[in-house]
Amino acid sequence: MSKTADKPTETAEFPTADPGKATDQLRVVAEKGVEQSKEALARFQSGAEDARKALESTAETAKSVGNKLSLKMIAALRANAEADFSHVEALVRAKSLPEVFELQTTFLRTRIEMGVEQAKEFQDLTAKAAADVSKPVTDAFEKVLKDLKAA
Repeated sequence: MSKTADKPTETAEFPTADPGKATDQLRVVAEKGVEQSKEALARFQSGAEDARKALESTAETAKSVGNKLSLKMIAALRANAEADFSHVEALVRAKSLPEVFELQTTFLRTRIEMGVEQAKEFQDLTAKAAADVSKPVTDAFEKVLKDLKAA
């Protein structure tokens, strides 16, 4: 007959599983997952609170900066109006045509210088405002990145 029939059959033996041990391992894994979820939620809540504070700070800063810009604009408009009225008064008092031309030339030069100076002031103020308004958000973003790198 065949040679395979002469060999005794071998049976594979599996180690017996301890259900209590498997349950303990599952419990440990589940508890670790729950703890990690709690930590992630706490980090999320902390990040959300930081973002809320940053937005509030940004809104307050924007309001303050808006007020400063408005006051600066009002001051510039007032200065321009006063310069215009002073110029008109000087023109009315002029006694000759050459004096009118001289007053007009001086006025235009002064107004151009004044306009350039006002533009510089507005540029400086708006640059500072942009930095001030974006600082809380930038700080919060950097903190989040730092926390993510640490985690």
